[in-house]
This record gives sequence, C-alpha cells and structure tokens, in this order.
Amino acid sequence: MSSILVELTASIVSSHAASVEMSSDELLLEIQKVYQTLKNLDNETAQDALAVPQEAPPVAINPKKSIQKDQIICLICGKGGFKTLSRHLKQAHDLKPGAYRKQFKLPAGTPLAAKNYSEARRQAALNNNLGENLAKGRVARLERLAAEKAAPAAKAPAAKKAPAAKTAKPKATPAKPRKTTAPKASKK
Repeated sequence: MSSILVELTASIVSSHAASVEMSSDELLLEIQKVYQTLKNLDNETAQDALAVPQEAPPVAINPKKSIQKDQIICLICGKGGFKTLSRHLKQAHDLKPGAYRKQFKLPAGTPLAAKNYSEARRQAALNNNLGENLAKGRVARLERLAAEKAAPAAKAPAAKKAPAAKTAKPKATPAKPRKTTAPKASKK
C-alpha cells in the first residue's frame, strides 16, 4: 500500500513543483506533507469501511403523521412532497419498502403512499372494472389449472398399456415419372 502512496505523492508534488518554484527544503517539506495527508486519508477510509452502520437518526416527525392526505414524508431524510415513497427509498437511500417499515416499526400493511393518491388509484380501478376483470382472470386460471391436473391423470393409464407389436412398414413404391408438357406458344 505504501508504494501506491509514494507514487501518488510523487505525482502530486511533481505537478505542484512544475507550476511553482520551490527550494529543495520546501520540496522535501511538501513531499512529507502530501505523503502524511494521503496516509491519513487512507486510514480514515479503512476505518469507515470497518465501521458498523448505525441506526437511523431519530426524526422529529411521528411516523404515523408522515403519511398525510396529499403527501408522504421520508422519515430518513425528512424530505416531503412525495405521492409514493418507494422510488425515493430506492434511489436516495437504497432501501426496500419492507426494510423502511421495519426500521421505523411501521405495520407491514401500511401503504407508503399519500392517502389521496391511494384513493384516486382505487377509484380509477373501480371505474375501469379492474376488480371484475381480475376475478374473471382468476376463475379462468383456476379452470386451466384444474384441466391441466386432470389431463395428466387421464394420460397416465394409457401409458401403462403393453407396447404394441412392431409391424413391418410397407415398402415405398417408386414415384411415377411426371409428364412434362412443352409450353404453348402464344398466338400473335
């Protein structure tokens, strides 16, 4: 690791020395400073990598009050104005909704969407008869699954029959030669 630090130090100091006139003593001090700074940075990043993630800082808003009529407020960063929180959680905090609910002790069924937004989506689904279409699809799927279960049961006894004796295939008869006719000349 120190060879990388030496290379980085040399690169930084040589770039700096190319633009600024320095004495040999100043150059040595600069090398020591840059090397020490890089070493400290390297140690800090190593400590950060080993650090245990801490629990989220307490948020001033009550989790139940974060879900409002027209918006939902993120309890992690305090940002508000969202209709739904799922996309924000994934993009900004790399969290899934289930982990968010667990972190803030929200019930599993709690929707992470504004109440008006949820109601508007519900009403649109009712207007488009999505519930009826879903019920029809479920019935059709159950019928198809029942037919698939019944079909293998019907095929199973047929498969247990004794194999039929091999019969000789009839020999193929040679094909008759085709009659070719010359094209008729067109009348002019």
